[in-house]
Amino acid sequence: MTDAGSVGGLFTFGETMGLISALDIGPLETARGFRYGIGGAESNVAIGVARLGGSATWFGRLGADATGTMIGRRLRAENVEVLAIYDDRHPTGLMVKHHRFAHAAHLDYHRAGSAATALTPADLPAAAIQNAEILHVTGITPALSASAADTVFAAVELARNSGTVVSMDVNYRAKLWRPEVAAPILRQLVTRSDIVFAGPEEARLVLGPEAPTSEIELALALSTLGPAESILKNGARGAAAVVRGERYQRAALPVHAIDTVGAGDAFVAGYLAEHLRHSTPDVRLNTAIHVGALAVTVPGDCEGLPHRSDLDVLATSEDILR
Repeated sequence: MTDAGSVGGLFTFGETMGLISALDIGPLETARGFRYGIGGAESNVAIGVARLGGSATWFGRLGADATGTMIGRRLRAENVEVLAIYDDRHPTGLMVKHHRFAHAAHLDYHRAGSAATALTPADLPAAAIQNAEILHVTGITPALSASAADTVFAAVELARNSGTVVSMDVNYRAKLWRPEVAAPILRQLVTRSDIVFAGPEEARLVLGPEAPTSEIELALALSTLGPAESILKNGARGAAAVVRGERYQRAALPVHAIDTVGAGDAFVAGYLAEHLRHSTPDVRLNTAIHVGALAVTVPGDCEGLPHRSDLDVLATSEDILR
C-alpha cells in the first residue's frame, strides 16, 4: 500500500470496479463494441473533486490483476492519491452496463467475493483519515460484506474523534441488499454524519413510513437525525438542502442527457469540492448542479466529470468553443 502521508482534502474509500460498457443501444447480445473503463461511486467523487482543483485521496482493496492495476493507474492519472491494497486472493469486481433502451442504463454487478468485500477495519490508513478535511463514505460499501460495513463505521468514528467532517451519500443499491436490512444501517450512518446526500426514495428509506413527501421537508427531516447539512439530489428536478437550519432549493439545468449513471456522484463531487474551498452553501449547490448537468452529457461513469474551467460551458449558446 502506498504511504498514507496526505494531509487535508478529501479522503474516500470503497469498491472501484472494471466497467464494461456496450457502445450500442439495444439488447446486450446485439452490441457490436465495448469500452473497458472503471466505475465506482467513491472514486467518481474523488476524480470529480480532483478535476475541480481539490485534493483527493482514494483507498480500497483491488485484485492483484490487470483490472486492479488499471484502476490504480487511472486514478493516479486524474491526480487522485491512491492508497490501495492489492489482494492476490480476491479479484477486482466487475460491472457490465448497457442501454436496453435509450432512456435508461442497465447495470449488472459481478462483485461477490471481490477484493473490496475483504475490507476490514485493520486495513484503514488511520493517519490519512485523521488528517483529512472531509471523509466521504457511501451506503454501497456496508452492503458488500459484514467486514466492509465494520470498516465504514470504524472510519467514521476515526473521523469524528479527530474533527474530520463526515460526508455520507446514502446511495442505496437494491441489487446488493434488501431495504429492511439496509434501512437501519444507513440510518445509523446518517446520524453519525455531518453532511448527508440522498435521493427522495433513499431519504424515505432512511426516515421510514412517516417520512414527509416534499423534497425540502425530506431534507429537513434528515437534518433532525444529526447532520448539519442535508442535501436532496433529484436529477432533472434539481436539488433541495437544509444547511445549518437554512433552506435552499435549486432547479436543474436543461441539458441533453446521454448517460445519467454517475450523475449523483458528480453532484456530490461539485458540492464537496466547494466545501473544501469553504464556499457558501449557495456556491456549493450551484457548482453541484452544474457538475451534475455536465456529467450526464458524456457517456461513462466518470468520463464526463468537468474541470473547473468547464463550468461556464452551459452559460454559452455557441455550438463551437474556439
